[in-house]
Amino acid sequence: MMHIVKLSMAAAALTAIAAPAFSAELTVWDWKSGDPAAASYIQAAKEKFEAENPGDTVNFVMQPHDQYYTILGTALASGKGPDVFLLHGGAQTRARIPALVDLSAHSENLVGTADFEGEDGKLYALPITIQGFVVYYNKELYADAGLDPESPPQTWDELVAVCEAIKEKGDVPCFAMGNKEGFGAEFLLSSLAASMLTDEQQQAFADGTLKWSSPEISAILQTWVDEGEMGWYNKGANSQAKFMDEYEQFMRSDAANVIGLISDVAHWKQFDEFLGADNLGVFIHPAPEMAFDKLRMPVSGGIGYGVNKDSEHPELAEKLATTLADPEPIAVFVNDAGVVPASTVVDTSSLSSPSVIEILGYLNDQSAPTAHSSVTAEELAEWHRQSQLLLNGDTTVEEAASRMDDVQAKAHGG
Repeated sequence: MMHIVKLSMAAAALTAIAAPAFSAELTVWDWKSGDPAAASYIQAAKEKFEAENPGDTVNFVMQPHDQYYTILGTALASGKGPDVFLLHGGAQTRARIPALVDLSAHSENLVGTADFEGEDGKLYALPITIQGFVVYYNKELYADAGLDPESPPQTWDELVAVCEAIKEKGDVPCFAMGNKEGFGAEFLLSSLAASMLTDEQQQAFADGTLKWSSPEISAILQTWVDEGEMGWYNKGANSQAKFMDEYEQFMRSDAANVIGLISDVAHWKQFDEFLGADNLGVFIHPAPEMAFDKLRMPVSGGIGYGVNKDSEHPELAEKLATTLADPEPIAVFVNDAGVVPASTVVDTSSLSSPSVIEILGYLNDQSAPTAHSSVTAEELAEWHRQSQLLLNGDTTVEEAASRMDDVQAKAHGG
């Protein structure tokens, strides 16, 4: 009998040695993991993390993009949120800082970090991409309208002339526009503010001291109205989703221009595949008023991963966030999805499309803050609503700006 007991104890000891002392399944929430364009990056990060942490596993759960922050907020409030979650830089990160772990120790070789920092200067999510807005255009549709496809508009007057020519041709709208969620107005706000606001005004707008009713911001709101009244957008723009209905419209050649992203989705690589790299052009959105000699492209930290402070495995979750931002899987994301990486040590020489070469040139000396990501989440939500009312003609710029002032003041403790 004693012999059997000794054998059992020995077997148990061997089992304890062979098996990991501790194993965990970490959950990541995002809106990307079900996207085929991101699949290879997600898989590379998962494999790297699980290889470096034997016995531990990662489960990616994709949430619907249009409901993401509502679902995330509910989960975090209940203390049952994911271990790691994806965030947009700017307002969406700042609004969730109370739920996030300080990741400042992992900021080396990353750019775009300011959009994931709190007022305390600490970093609360690790950026994986740089994001920005440009106008993409269909060269064939330009030629059909009698325009020079190799000379996109560089001034406001030139853009007005382009849209008049497209309208006169009558086949397609000048711009594809989806503002069902208010995202179209976000993109235009930042595209115009980049060239219409000085750096000091951008900061004042972010701080809440430059009001929406100021002449500088009201001029941007008025341009949103003017573009709609000039008939630049497709009918029913407030009923069309931006992702991906607006961009599918452009990729079908059912619109001449679209304000798109520079990374990840609705960007040069995706458009190249549908329209052909030689048929796709790019330019910075002109503005009716200029604060600089050259047009500027809005650029910010794009998306990044934060760690839930209520995670049951905080140290492991922090390791996972650093793996998701690691140059090795990010290089896969660059090569396969065409993102512009936040990591400065990732080789981007594989990005050879004419459009992305133009965009990378803009990054050198024509970049500006992304205005909509600098304001509060409360302002952003109200701008979505007011932009729809403005586009429908159900409110005036003065009324909308006054309402935005109230929300801004409240959000900044006024």
